[in-house]
Amino acid sequence: MFKQVPRLVFIAVRNGLLTGLLGIVFLLVLYYVGRHPFLFPIYFDFRIIMLSVFVVMSLKELRDDHQQGLLSFGQAMICAFLFTLVFAVLVMAFVWIFSALHPAFVSDYINLMTTQLRSLDPVIIEQIGKDAYERNLSALPATNGGTLAFDYFIKSLMISFFVSLIISVILRRQPKI
Repeated sequence: MFKQVPRLVFIAVRNGLLTGLLGIVFLLVLYYVGRHPFLFPIYFDFRIIMLSVFVVMSLKELRDDHQQGLLSFGQAMICAFLFTLVFAVLVMAFVWIFSALHPAFVSDYINLMTTQLRSLDPVIIEQIGKDAYERNLSALPATNGGTLAFDYFIKSLMISFFVSLIISVILRRQPKI
């Protein structure tokens, strides 16, 4: 059955599933040790390192084990995108289901984020704009599991896009003419 699936797709899906499971474990560990996973700034997000490591592993496996050492930029980006899509959909579905089964996940996020926003320095509020600050603060109580899941999905795609661009350029190899 798996012999007919192109190696690029197989590697991306397999590693996306593995990384998705690891991402779910990280989310649960962070939440249950008292650090809500949605309150980290995006530049401190564990996904940056995790996606970087697994994109490199996926592309190196594809290039070295299945394509005789050759990998184009396009193949690398497609593999990285499929990998990220599988990862992001899996974790997004988990966040949505977990927040439905465990409503405290969303209410904790709302309470902690409200506290975090209210403790911002007035200079920072002035920099981001009082209107934007008030709008975000007033929209926070309407947050639900779907909102958090979609946020996770979009941020995963954004992080992976930039990581994938860099790694695809580094790992590509063209045939010698």
